[in-house]
Amino acid sequence: MKQEKIVKIFELLKKEYPDAKCSLDFKTPFEMMVAVMLSAQCTDERVNKVTAEFFPKYHTPEDFATMPLEDIEKLIHSCGFYKNKAKNLKLASQKILKDFNGQVPQTMEELMSIPGVGRKSANVIMLEAFGNPQGIAVDTHVKRLSNRIGFSKKKEPEKIEQDLLKQFPKEYYQDANHIFIYHGRNICKAQNPACEKCCIREFCENPVK
Repeated sequence: MKQEKIVKIFELLKKEYPDAKCSLDFKTPFEMMVAVMLSAQCTDERVNKVTAEFFPKYHTPEDFATMPLEDIEKLIHSCGFYKNKAKNLKLASQKILKDFNGQVPQTMEELMSIPGVGRKSANVIMLEAFGNPQGIAVDTHVKRLSNRIGFSKKKEPEKIEQDLLKQFPKEYYQDANHIFIYHGRNICKAQNPACEKCCIREFCENPVK
């Protein structure tokens, strides 16, 4: 896609969502990591409700590294896939204590070495916790929007991200992470997208209707 078209699309979306930001609640990098891990196959709204209940008491790697697995499962049960998430939370906390002196690491490579943290999660953590975006997190909304608009024809999140990074200047990464998700949630939905309300419809290569 031509650079001038990309810039126009980006500016229109940025104007449409001037207040777009991360919708997960957190105060520290570790809380950000926990929230991101819980958000897999779960809504941010649900995650925020769950973490609001336990973050006041449990919010450090030490808390989760020493907590019995069954107790972690009870805390996060309503976030879905709780057994696997609980296991990863405990392992992740232990690794942070053992390998990173109790601090969430600040590089993509180190973050992705942590159990339960893939590239998408690492991208979110780098952006939200450290203000240092290294890429664009490709969730279901970004994937759908990218395929429809024409940023990428790929299906795998990693390949879609590479297509996006080739086309978008790095100074766009931070806002792109937010406005793409907002547009996917509000307009470019999987079912019954509101194409008639879409601010970038004229640039869309695959309008649904």
